[in-house]
Amino acid sequence: MRILFLGDVMGRPGRSAVIARLPALRGEWRLDFVVVNAENATGGAGLSGEHARALLAAGADCLTLGDHAFDQKDTAQLLEAEPRVLRPLNYARAAPGHGARLYPLADGRRVLVAQVLGRVFMRQPFDDPFSALDAVLRAHPLGGLAQAAVIDLHAEATSEKMALGLFCDGRVSLAVGTHTHVPTADTMILPGGTAYQSDAGMCGDYQSVIGMDPAEPMRRFVTGMSKERFTPAAGEVTLAGLLVETDDRSGRALRAVPVRLGGRLAECGP
Repeated sequence: MRILFLGDVMGRPGRSAVIARLPALRGEWRLDFVVVNAENATGGAGLSGEHARALLAAGADCLTLGDHAFDQKDTAQLLEAEPRVLRPLNYARAAPGHGARLYPLADGRRVLVAQVLGRVFMRQPFDDPFSALDAVLRAHPLGGLAQAAVIDLHAEATSEKMALGLFCDGRVSLAVGTHTHVPTADTMILPGGTAYQSDAGMCGDYQSVIGMDPAEPMRRFVTGMSKERFTPAAGEVTLAGLLVETDDRSGRALRAVPVRLGGRLAECGP
């Protein structure tokens, strides 16, 4: 199976770039399944129903969210109505929607997708991501109910992402970090066959402060005072993510390739 994971989509520029390029990539790269982290797709904070539908129509099979999951007023309704959008698994138990789901492909194969939030340096006291993941992975063994499994590790600390990746090794096809918006250079396949990268990067303008127009972040860093809201940077967009090929029988990763297309970063891909 060929799975593409795209990192955090930053506002209109990132959203427009994904919508423009993803339909062609599905054919050119013979993609079986596409996961997109869309938690910043609407104005840099959350995901609206309108923008979710546009990304799904462009070829995303699943959209994951994150700590900004409920920043948009219609997100709760979206999560109840659209099974292809996932909120974090270890969010409040009363929260609408689901944090993990098994997705069937047209040929009968199935892909498990789940997302957890890290707790280190995060402002809210989320539930334990390890126990939340363990319950889901025990119920969906790789190579059994799921021919592939993708876990979005939405966290601040690299150490916590690495620990979660090792916790998932041999139990999922891909464990990949999101949230910090900068692609890391540690793409690997762990001993148990799980592809791993600490952060997939973002789909946004990299001449920015993690995707935001630099003026307001710079003002706050330099003066300690805020004047305006953050707004997504509107320059040329790089699509960043990870392409993984898996073995359908075992679900293990056979190959993992960083993806960076367009924009200001050096391009790489299959």
